[in-house]
Amino acid sequence: MPWLGYLTRIAESDVFVFLDCVQFEKNSFTNRNKIKTAQGAQWLTVPVLQAGHMSGTLAELEIDPRPDWRRKHLLSIEQNYRKAPCFKERFPRLAELYAQPFHLLADLCFAQLEFWLRELGIGTRVVRASTFPISATKGELVLEICRHLGANAYISGPMGKGYLEPGAFAAAGVALSFQKFVHPTYPQLYGEFLPGMGIVDYWLNCGGNDVFAAVSR
Repeated sequence: MPWLGYLTRIAESDVFVFLDCVQFEKNSFTNRNKIKTAQGAQWLTVPVLQAGHMSGTLAELEIDPRPDWRRKHLLSIEQNYRKAPCFKERFPRLAELYAQPFHLLADLCFAQLEFWLRELGIGTRVVRASTFPISATKGELVLEICRHLGANAYISGPMGKGYLEPGAFAAAGVALSFQKFVHPTYPQLYGEFLPGMGIVDYWLNCGGNDVFAAVSR
């Protein structure tokens, strides 16, 4: 359930690479995000089986089938957004997505990503890094992916400043830029605006997709 900044970066791109060939990061946003409630932000988390998998890739990480996380997520969303303007029309589609069986976290995340791109009218081509014949790591991995796709520009999130080497990208003829996302305000439930929520907050509160209209290709 990505957030607005992530999806805006996809909308600004010709190709988006779903990076499922790297290690899972515990306590990251990979398997969780926030919704807004009357008490503030609340985490929705997909439980994963970490034992024996922390040395593997995200594409190999299994979802823990024991907790009833699907029901918990949908119940939390329903309880906190049933008064949102678009809830009645859109929630059934989200419930259908949650009803699909997923064994691997990456498959769930990819299906969620495709769902949100369709719902928001973002037509960017999406590919999975695990299908590429590449074995590099960190910044070198990103540059190799750019070479593999024949890219002449790469848009990184702000965290990329910690591991990407601008000189290496320049030498390869790939223009490197870092996203400068300015979070828009939009109508929300429960008083003062709270930024950084999962996309479901924007999707259920707003009738249109104005945030993406100016950048979607």
